Amino acid sequence: MSPETLTFLVLGAIAGGFINGLSGTGMGLFSLGFYLLVLEPKTAVAITALMAVLSGLQGVWVVRHAIAEHPRRLARFILPGVVGVPAGIWVLTLLDASMLRISIASFLILYGGYFGFRTALPAIARPTPWIDSCVGFAGGVLGGAAAASGAVPSMWLSMRAWSKAQTRAVLQGFNMVMQSTTVCLLFVAGAYDRTALNALLITVPVVLLSAQVGLRVFRALSDAVFRRLLIILTLLVGLGVLLSELSS
Repeated sequence: MSPETLTFLVLGAIAGGFINGLSGTGMGLFSLGFYLLVLEPKTAVAITALMAVLSGLQGVWVVRHAIAEHPRRLARFILPGVVGVPAGIWVLTLLDASMLRISIASFLILYGGYFGFRTALPAIARPTPWIDSCVGFAGGVLGGAAAASGAVPSMWLSMRAWSKAQTRAVLQGFNMVMQSTTVCLLFVAGAYDRTALNALLITVPVVLLSAQVGLRVFRALSDAVFRRLLIILTLLVGLGVLLSELSS
């Protein structure tokens, strides 16, 4: 393994692990860019997905009580999301993938730019089970179509008047299931070959430590600051997707 490859693997693990520990999402945005510079796309995605699951386990443990308090709430997002993943893959057979990702990125940028710099944020407190299910399904569709499963849930959860633990319980749990599904599919497809395993020997310890740092920062954030963080991440996801499409 060359020094260049080693450097990018470590940098991707540090960036992705920290942001995943901080927010419960964003591993793909902050790690995949580094890995695509030195690895084949399938290998890069396989490594990123598995790291998201491993680092996400730490985040799930931190908010385990919030998950146990509202298991039905989490299920309202996850079950439609699992159905949405193959639907998103099917959508790719009907639409131009590049234009779809650019459209999604533009919407995320508009949302993140508008709400990210407003003084007051929306605070929806009433139960919204049907909207939650639709958001979960949309997240699954975008996961299959644009590798952005956390984008729509992040937008919606940033508008809920929930505590940061309740918000993260849904977002982290949702992303864990979506990423685990991706890992299983890639394993069946043979993505975890010798190259991927050698890379994981380097990235896994780094990502676990970086996620711990992110979790420490998460514990120090107020509920309001965490909600605004999700909006800013939505903006960054949109910018990342748009730049990757324009540069390809």
